[in-house]
Amino acid sequence: MKIAVLGNPNSWYFSDLQRTAGLLADNTVEFQSLPFTTIKAQVQTGRPPTFTSNEQRFGNFDAVVVRTMPPGSLEQVIFRMNALHLFEQAGGLVLNCARSIEIAVDKYLSLGLLATAGVAVPETTVCQTADDAMQAFEEFGGDVVIKPVFGGEGRGITRVSDPALAIRAFRMLEQLEGIIYLQRFIDHAGFDIRIFVLGEQTYCMRRSNPNDWRTNISLGGVGEPYDAEQGLLAVARQAADICQAEIAGVDIVFDATGKPVVLEVNAVPGWRELTQVSGIDIGLEVTRFLVDRIMKHQTHLTENGMEQIR
Repeated sequence: MKIAVLGNPNSWYFSDLQRTAGLLADNTVEFQSLPFTTIKAQVQTGRPPTFTSNEQRFGNFDAVVVRTMPPGSLEQVIFRMNALHLFEQAGGLVLNCARSIEIAVDKYLSLGLLATAGVAVPETTVCQTADDAMQAFEEFGGDVVIKPVFGGEGRGITRVSDPALAIRAFRMLEQLEGIIYLQRFIDHAGFDIRIFVLGEQTYCMRRSNPNDWRTNISLGGVGEPYDAEQGLLAVARQAADICQAEIAGVDIVFDATGKPVVLEVNAVPGWRELTQVSGIDIGLEVTRFLVDRIMKHQTHLTENGMEQIR
């Protein structure tokens, strides 16, 4: 099996996937890194579009795995996502699927879908004016978290509890024609729970940071083993399903009543710290999942009289 990985060829995660390929009994998996920035589409009448990156045809791979979503112009981002959509429509396998990436990367969209489905999420206001944001700031008790709608790993997230600083931040975002996304701060006692959803499997850790209220590993957070109850695992699976993510990192905190609250769903989750904390070779589990998922996809194509796009 040949699997394309859209991501940084020098990343730890790509190296880890390559390592695990050699651990499989039949050694039939080959991972190849491809960049988003060189995706090219060819369109001809009467045929589905074909896609290449670094002159490698997507159709020559059994699956395309998304490991990053690099920044770009609006046109670039839309083109890249549409390429994944059209590749899927022609019978290609993308993990996570294009729609999942779109949902999870957009905090507003994913939060709205979670809330509509009854999943507990932080009280949130998304607006475009500083006046509306200040009203929400006061309604949320004067202690809020401001987040970029797009972004991850804790980047750009700010906690504000001073009204003067809040209005300055809101006015700056308004002047930049940005969207103001703010949430009531939940006192999480310095920790949260990361649940890594991998198909039907789940792996958990508790993350804490003695020097920052943000628990992201990239910002100095430290993981430790955590034995999650079935109810909490069910919440994580539901959140991943709502975001259409087969591979997901679900971040959960507990409010003052002990109720689990989903902060966000990451459709390109890391597993480096989780591997060290759990003692489980998560990378190997990911590779095994990909192999199984490819086999199921190929069976589905055969049963429906379709061929893998080439």
